Order: sequence, then C-alpha cells, then structure tokens
Amino acid sequence: MTSAPAAQARAQAAPPARAYRRLGVEERRSQLLAAALTLFAHRAPDEVSIDEVAAVAGVSRPLVYRYFPGGRQQLYEAALGSAAEQLTLCFAEPAAGPPTERVSRVLDRYLGFVDQHDAGFSALLRGGSVVETSRTSAIVDGVRRAAAEQILLHLGRGAGPGQRQAGPRLRMMVRTWIAAVEAASLIWLDEGKQPSAPELRGWLVDHLVALLAATAASDGETAGVVADLLAQESADGPAARLAAGMLPVASHAAHLLPPA
Repeated sequence: MTSAPAAQARAQAAPPARAYRRLGVEERRSQLLAAALTLFAHRAPDEVSIDEVAAVAGVSRPLVYRYFPGGRQQLYEAALGSAAEQLTLCFAEPAAGPPTERVSRVLDRYLGFVDQHDAGFSALLRGGSVVETSRTSAIVDGVRRAAAEQILLHLGRGAGPGQRQAGPRLRMMVRTWIAAVEAASLIWLDEGKQPSAPELRGWLVDHLVALLAATAASDGETAGVVADLLAQESADGPAARLAAGMLPVASHAAHLLPPA
C-alpha cells in the first residue's frame, strides 16, 4: 500500500496541470502548427507523432485530429507550408545599396533559419522522410523558385518595375547557385556548423560573383548584368575583396593569355 508521504511527494514532483484556454479557430490552428514546427525543427518528420504534438501544445490528441483530420501527413504539410513562408521571407530584401551586401543580408537570415531548424531542415531537403509527397516536394520547389526570383531582382532581371526578364543562361546560373547554397547548408550541418556562419556566408557571396563572372565570359546578357552590378559596389564591399583576392591567382594564368 502506498504511504501518504510518498504519494504527496509524487504529487509535488508532478508538473502542474496546464490551464485549458478556449481559443479561436485560427489561433488554435496556429498554436498546433507552432508546436509541430518545434518538433519538426529538430527531428525527421516521420519520427514525430500526433501524441507528441498534442503534448507540446498542451491539448488532447482528438483536438489535433479535429483540426488536422488527415493526421501527421496533413499536419506536416501545413507545418511545412508555414516554414516555407518563413524561409521565402528570408530572401526578401529592399533593392537598395550594393547588390552583394543585399545578398549578404539575405544569406545571414537564411543561415539563421537553417541553424534554428537544423535536423528538420535536413530531413526536408534530403527528401528522406516517409511523409514526402508530390505536394511537399512542390512546397520545397516553390521556395527555391521564389529565392531565385529574388536574386534575379537584385541583378536587375527580376519582375520589378522597368526590369527585363532574365535569359536562359542567367536564369540557369542563378538557380544553380541556389542549389549550391542548399547543398552547402546541408554539408554545413553535417560538419557541425563549421566553418562559422559569417565565413560560410562570405564564401557563398563569392561563389555567386564567381559564377556571374564565369557566365559573363560567354553570355552577353550576363556580361551586362556584371557590369551594372560592379558599378554599384563599394570599394570595401564583398566584390572588391574578392577582386583583390583573385589578382594573385590570376597572375599565374598570364602565360595562358594571347600575346598583346
């Protein structure tokens, strides 16, 4: 028979019951999505149960199903859509100031998101989850396309007023860079978030400028974009630092150039 002191000790150790508060439909839905995102941020989606979401939200399992009758799959897709909106917003940046500095700010926000959502970000982009569907893939691809459009906007070839639409070579180059950013982010997580986020951001900005320069060598449109971009850069900005760093490297190629 359990002694009264022991029962009292267990009662004191148990966490206090969370007061239930009636919320509006949208407020409750947002609460459940926030709870789901907390779990999906650090674990693969197929490892998260409805019971865990209910526990984090402080509600009952039936209540979760009332809002998401499709269970974990529906909840994951809704949470993924919410995360996609946050990730897309990372790439929104006012078109003011040197382009490489704008991209630096974009990458700071993006890497901050990756850092905060680590394991969930990996599971999302690697597509290894059993809950991956054509709908979840479409959500992820939508983020990639939105990111590419934002970068094109900063290169003067987006959907902004007075801008021309990007040609196929420039568009492919930007989407290639977005894929490289994504891959680098996953490798960064695998490597214990080394190098530091600022160092990784600087390297990714250099990568963009280098891809633009390489594409400009054989594409007239991109050459014009690079000329416009460099005209906006400051003498102490990312483009200037890359140019200064490349001069010693370029000197080793002097023997490859045709005679003057």
